[in-house]
Amino acid sequence: MHGIPRGLVFGLYYPVIATMGVSTNLAVIVILSRGRCGLSRCITFYLMSMAVTDLLVIITAVILNQIVGIYFPSSFLFITPVCSFSFVLMAASRDCSVWVTVMFTFDRFVAICCQKLKTKYCTVKTAAVVIGTVCGLSCFKNTFWYFIYKPLYAINNIPWFCKIKSTFYTSPAWAAFDWIHCITIPVLPFILILLLNALTVRHILVAIRIRRRLQVRSNVENQSDPEMKNRRKSIILLFCVSSSFILLWLLFLITVLYVRIAKITYFSGSNYSGSIFTLEEGGYMLQILSSCINPFIYAGTQSKFRDELRNGVKYPWTLIAKLFKK
Repeated sequence: MHGIPRGLVFGLYYPVIATMGVSTNLAVIVILSRGRCGLSRCITFYLMSMAVTDLLVIITAVILNQIVGIYFPSSFLFITPVCSFSFVLMAASRDCSVWVTVMFTFDRFVAICCQKLKTKYCTVKTAAVVIGTVCGLSCFKNTFWYFIYKPLYAINNIPWFCKIKSTFYTSPAWAAFDWIHCITIPVLPFILILLLNALTVRHILVAIRIRRRLQVRSNVENQSDPEMKNRRKSIILLFCVSSSFILLWLLFLITVLYVRIAKITYFSGSNYSGSIFTLEEGGYMLQILSSCINPFIYAGTQSKFRDELRNGVKYPWTLIAKLFKK
């Protein structure tokens, strides 16, 4: 960001992310709710849940926090109690988004690698219970963030803005909470997504090799194989979703580990030129971007999703043309 005012970068970046995130995730919700993408009800439920939680991240973290903070800095949303509560909502929606992605990865692992468990686990009812559980636990865990903030200053006895209390860095209880938070978001999701995708891809590749041997023995090597094509698509979809998550959350993970290992503080709101601010804000910007990526992955890997998207884009123009004809 050297040579470019940071305020200008943030003032342009977050409105673009908000516009893109809201529109794409709403499009995913509408398209998947129509049930015309050739996906099972279980997969559709997970993908819709991912879109809903990503949309909540955009609303809480980008619109209510960043955009309001940039363009309406005196808003009541920055009175300390309201500000603290908004941070809780932001953290809870982010955790829900991450863990729904992890549970979707686990569901695909079971569907592909555990055929005996597939019929019992890969159902809409199980998906609803799993998603409800992880979201409930995420909301409960993040309620504790409400108590770590204090006012940055007070005007007419009204506390404004949120600053992390110094006890957060010295108290053993808060240190334990922060490490638990660091492990659950994003260390454990990193490990689980990498492990599950590695096992899933390994299983698919083994199955492809076995199927090719059978084709050679049956002298049908040159014939098209729809099942192999579907498995390749599964590999591409899983690889894209997991890779985007890992890459876009990596800097955030480095920031959290750096703060604890180096025993320094998070950005306090007074030093916009410090290296910790650049590191933290860069990780945050990439993390927010991850809530906009999945719709593009679906459009790039699912042909029926692209068809539905085209139909959705064409529909208003078709409707206008019919009105003019009448």
